[in-house]
Amino acid sequence: MRIIYSGGGTGGHIFPAVAVAQEMKKRYPESEVLFIGAKGKMEMTKVPNAGFIIKGLWISGFHRSLTFRNILFPIKLLVSLVSAYGILRKFKPDVIAGFGGYASGAALWVAAKMGIPSLIMEQNSYPGMTNKLLNGSADLACLAYEETSKFFDKTKVMITGNPIREGLVTELSQLECKSHLGLDTAKWTILIVGGSLGARSINAAMSENLELIKKLDNVQIIWQCGAGYIEAYKDSDVAQLDHVHISAFIDDMSIAYGAADVVICRSGALTLAELMYIGKAAILIPSPNVAEDHQTSNAKALASKDAAILLPDSKVSEMIDVTVSLLNDDERRRSIEKNVNKMAHPNAVKDIADGLESIVRK
Repeated sequence: MRIIYSGGGTGGHIFPAVAVAQEMKKRYPESEVLFIGAKGKMEMTKVPNAGFIIKGLWISGFHRSLTFRNILFPIKLLVSLVSAYGILRKFKPDVIAGFGGYASGAALWVAAKMGIPSLIMEQNSYPGMTNKLLNGSADLACLAYEETSKFFDKTKVMITGNPIREGLVTELSQLECKSHLGLDTAKWTILIVGGSLGARSINAAMSENLELIKKLDNVQIIWQCGAGYIEAYKDSDVAQLDHVHISAFIDDMSIAYGAADVVICRSGALTLAELMYIGKAAILIPSPNVAEDHQTSNAKALASKDAAILLPDSKVSEMIDVTVSLLNDDERRRSIEKNVNKMAHPNAVKDIADGLESIVRK
C-alpha cells in the first residue's frame, strides 16, 4: 500500500496525521508512506522526527486583512498545485489522507483531479476552509464532533473523535502525582496550560489576579506559561508565590493531568480530546486569534453538554474566581468530569485507519 498524508501548520493538524500513519504502518509494515506539508512550517521537522519522509510545498494562507503578503498568494498556490501534481504522479499513492492546513488543500485538490481516493479529517466542531472546499471530492470525512456532520455529505461521514498522544494516562494515583511533582497532597491543584508557545491573555490574567492568588491557602497552581513568555513571567510577583509553580514546558503531561483537580486552558481540538479521554473538568478560554473562531465553537460543543465551563477571552481576568468556585462545588465538578468523559473516542486512531482501509478496498 502506498499512502500520502498531508496536514500541518499546527500540532492539531500534524499529530493526528502522524498517529494514523503509525497505526497504518503497524498494520502494513511493507507499505510506503509520504507526507506533504508546507515549507517552513513545524511539520517539516516534526514529521521526520517521527520517522517519516516529508515533501514541502511553497504555500501559505490568504490573510483576510490587506497585506503585501497576499500579492504572493496566487503565485504560491499555482506553484504548490504544480508541485503537488509532480509529487503525486511520481509516488502513485493508493489513497491520500488530509488533516487540514493549506498544503493539505493543495495536495487533495490535485489528488481529486487525478482520480486518487481521499480521506479528510476535521478536528474542530466548525470546519476549516480547506475541508469545506474538499468536502465534495473526498471519499470519507472523519469528524471529531457529531454536530459537524451538517457541513458535510452525511453519506460520507464517520464520527471518529480526535486521536490523542500516547502515554497520556498515568498509573499513579492523584496523591502520587502531586508528590511526584513536589506539591502539597492536601491542597487543590489547578493546572494552567497555555500550549508550547503560551497564551498571552491567560498569562496576563495570572499577574492581574496576584492579590486573589495570594489568599488561596488551600490551592496550588501548576502554571505552564510557554516558551514565549517564561522570561517575562518567571520573576514576576505571582510566580514567586510558594503555591505557584511556573515552567515553560511540562515534560510529562500524564503526571500534570493526574495531579490536577481543574484545568484552565485554550480549546484547541487536541487539548479537548485529551480532557475527554482523562475525564477532567476544565475552564475553557478560547483563543480569539484563530481562523473562523473555531476554538469558541469547540468550547461551545462541550459547554452545551455541561462537559466544561466556557469563559470568553474578554473575561479571562475572572478565570481564578471561576475555577475556585468550581473547586468548591464538588457535585458540579464531578458532573462535568463524567459528562466530558462520555464524549471521549478512545479508538479514534484505529477508526480513522479503518476508514483508510475501507477506501482502498473500494
